[in-house]
Amino acid sequence: MNALVPLPVLLPLCATGLSLTFGTRMQRFQRFVSVAVLTAVLALSIILMIAADRHGPLSVHLGDFAPPLGITLVADRLTGLMLTVSSAVTLCVLIYSIGQGMTDRDKETPVAVFHPAYLILVAGVSCTFLAGDLVNLFVSFEIMLVASFVLLTLGGTGPRMRAGSTYVIISLFSSMVFLIAIAMTYAALGTVNFAQLAERLPGLPLGVQTLIEAMLITVFAIKAAAFPVAAWLPDSYPTAPAPVTAVFAGLLTKVGVYCMMRTETLLFPGNRIGDLLMAVALASMIIGILGAVAQTDLKRLLSFTLVSHIGFMVFGIGLATREAYGGAIVYVVHHITVQTTLFLVAGLIERRGGTNELTRLGGLAKAAPLLALLFFVPAMNLAGIPPLSGFIGKLGLMRAGVAEGSAWAWILVAGSVVTSLLTLYVTAKVWNLAFWRAAPPGQAEAGTLLESGDDTDDDTDEGPDNIPGTGDEGIEPVHRPAGQTVAATQHGRAVITTSRLPRPMMAATAATIALALSFTVFAGPLTAFTDRSAVELLERTPYIEEVLGK
Repeated sequence: MNALVPLPVLLPLCATGLSLTFGTRMQRFQRFVSVAVLTAVLALSIILMIAADRHGPLSVHLGDFAPPLGITLVADRLTGLMLTVSSAVTLCVLIYSIGQGMTDRDKETPVAVFHPAYLILVAGVSCTFLAGDLVNLFVSFEIMLVASFVLLTLGGTGPRMRAGSTYVIISLFSSMVFLIAIAMTYAALGTVNFAQLAERLPGLPLGVQTLIEAMLITVFAIKAAAFPVAAWLPDSYPTAPAPVTAVFAGLLTKVGVYCMMRTETLLFPGNRIGDLLMAVALASMIIGILGAVAQTDLKRLLSFTLVSHIGFMVFGIGLATREAYGGAIVYVVHHITVQTTLFLVAGLIERRGGTNELTRLGGLAKAAPLLALLFFVPAMNLAGIPPLSGFIGKLGLMRAGVAEGSAWAWILVAGSVVTSLLTLYVTAKVWNLAFWRAAPPGQAEAGTLLESGDDTDDDTDEGPDNIPGTGDEGIEPVHRPAGQTVAATQHGRAVITTSRLPRPMMAATAATIALALSFTVFAGPLTAFTDRSAVELLERTPYIEEVLGK
C-alpha cells in the first residue's frame, strides 16, 4: 500500500507530458487524458484515506534513501482527507472548464497551456499534502507558483498581467522567507525532515524555536491569505477565469491552512503562539467580512468572504485542542467545496447576465431558476444555516472555544457569531440584487457580445464562434459599448451570453454542491473521522514512528 503514496503526484506530472505532446492537435484526447488522470487520482486518494484510517500513517522514502538524505512522502488521515476532497474538486472544475470552452480557445498558442498548467497545479497541491520535509514542501509551493502564474495570466490581458504580477511578487517574498527559515532550521538541527525535526527541535533554545516558528507561520499565513497578509488576494483572484479563480480560492489558501496545522502540531506542540493566532483569526473574520459588505462586484465580494472564513480555521489552530482541530478540519473540507462552488456560480452568472457587477444584475431567479438554486444552496451553506456543513463546522469550533474558556476563546466565539450573521447579510444582498429584484435597464440579454475591458476579439469572422458544447452555437452577436460588460474568458476575448448555460458547467457546479451536501448527510462519520485525525495530529507518535521506522 505504501507504493501508492507517490502516485497522486506522479500521475498528473506524467499526464502533463502527454498533454504537451499532443497540444492542440488532438484536443479531445488531451481532455480525455486530463479527466481520466484526475479520476484516477481521486480513486487513489480515497484508497489512501481508508488505508491511513485503518492501518495508520503510510510513508515512502523515494530512492530508498532514509532521512535526512531522502525525500519522504507521508499520508495520514488528514492527508488522505485533504487529497480526497481536493481531487474531487479539481475534477469538477476541470469538467466545468471544458464545458466553458476554455481549452477550445488555445488555437492562438503553440501549445494548449491550460491542461498542462492545471495538471501541474494538481501535482503541486498533492505534493504539498504528502510532503514529509521542509525542502519538499518548498518545492511543492514553487510548482504551484509556476502553474498558478500561467493560469492567472491566460490571455495576457492587462488586468490579468497586473494581478499575476502582484501574486508572483507576494509569492516570491514568501518563498524567500521560507528559504531563510529552512536554512536556519538545517543549520541548527542538521535535518529538514518533519519526523526528525519533531524529535530535535525541543533541544534548541526557546528563542530560536520561536523565531523558526514565526517565520514558518508567516509564510503559511501568506499562502492562506490570513490578515494582515491577505491584501493581495482580492486584487489577484477576480480577474482570472471562473474555473481558475474557483480552484485557487477553494484549494490554494487551504494549502496554507494545512501547513499551519501540520507544523503547529508536529513541530511546535504546546501552543506557544495560540493567543497571536487567535488575534489573527479575529482580525481575518471581521475585516474580511466588512470588506465583503462594501463590495458590489461578486468575485471581489467572494474574495473578501474567503479571507474572512480563513479566520474560522485559524481559530481552531489557535485553540489547539482536540475538539478545535476536529472542528477546523471539518470547516476546511466544507470551505473547499463551498467556496469553489460559489466562484463557479459566479462564472455562470457572468455568462448568463453579462457581468459580475451586482448593480447591473437582476431578475435571474425568474430568468434562470436553476442558476438561482445553484447559488442559493452554497450561499446558505457558507452562512452556516443549519443543518448544512458550514453550521456543523462553526458549531464544533464554537463549542471548542466555550470548552476552552479563556478570554480570547470567548471573544472568538462572539466574533464567529458576528461574522456568520454578516455573511448571511452579504449572501442575502447578492440574492436580492442579482436574483430577486427586477432586471435593471441595460442588463445584457442572451446573445450579447461581451468584450473585455482591454482586449478585443482577434477573430475577423463577424459571426458566432460556434464552439460546440459551450452554448454559443448559432447566436448572432449584438455589440455593446466597450467597458459596459467584462468577460472573464480564458484569453480575455469576447464571449456571447446565453440563456442556455452549457450542461457540463451546470453539472460540474451541481456536483460540487452535492459533495458539500454529502458532508451534511454523512456528518456523523465525517466528524468521527476528523476527531480521529485531530487525535493523530496531537499525538505525533504514529507519524514519527512510521517515518523513522521505530
